[in-house]
Amino acid sequence: MCEYLNVFGLKLPMYGMMILLGIIVSNVIALSLCKRFEKDKLELLTIESYGIIGGFLGSKILFLIISFKDIDWSQAASLKGIMAILSNGFVFYGGLIGAILFMMLCGKIHKLDVWTYIRDFIFMIPIMHCFGRIGCFCAGCCYGMPYHGPGYVVFPYGSQAPSGEELFPVQLVEAGLVLIIGIVLLVLKVKKDFYYTIEIYLLSYSVVRFILEFLRYDAIRGLAFGLSTSQWISIVVFIGTVVSIIYRKKDGQKED
Repeated sequence: MCEYLNVFGLKLPMYGMMILLGIIVSNVIALSLCKRFEKDKLELLTIESYGIIGGFLGSKILFLIISFKDIDWSQAASLKGIMAILSNGFVFYGGLIGAILFMMLCGKIHKLDVWTYIRDFIFMIPIMHCFGRIGCFCAGCCYGMPYHGPGYVVFPYGSQAPSGEELFPVQLVEAGLVLIIGIVLLVLKVKKDFYYTIEIYLLSYSVVRFILEFLRYDAIRGLAFGLSTSQWISIVVFIGTVVSIIYRKKDGQKED
């Protein structure tokens, strides 16, 4: 594992590089399918741009809320300190919520049918997320609990994870699972023109995240009644999605 990629003497953070790679890979797939889905490439990129901005802000805001008491706010007195606070620490669910809100804003501003784009291209989110979790592994953040079984990992000195200790590779497990979710969503849409792609994504990821949180060991995750912030959000997302499906079925809403 390597926290930085050295390119001609320039140290590039692997976390950021992996996210960038995830964006590129998911966009190559999505743009190649625009004609098949009868969608406009520029509209897709416009919606995605709003989503990326909202995702960054949302993930950072939720992290700051969860870890407010643990942050050294004295750093905010300098530009370097502010940049350090802004560059470290993100919560995926905050990013997902922020991305959806900003994409809805995009629809209002540009008069676009955002939800049809989200249903068609929802697979982009877990694909990007997969690369992001690999980036987490490289940086040593979001690390797993002490574990001595097959596949354990040991992080080197200087990483965010405890060095020299055998840990469960929770980042890589999540990366693999969300990649599977992304591939399934892509196949369902391409082969079956499946309608409930958003719902399948929310249900499957909320279950995955709820379970994997028990295998996490990083301290700054927020806890209430024995469950982490992300676990509580997973419960709300799962229940809300099930209720939405039942209501839509009962109401007989057209799937278009």
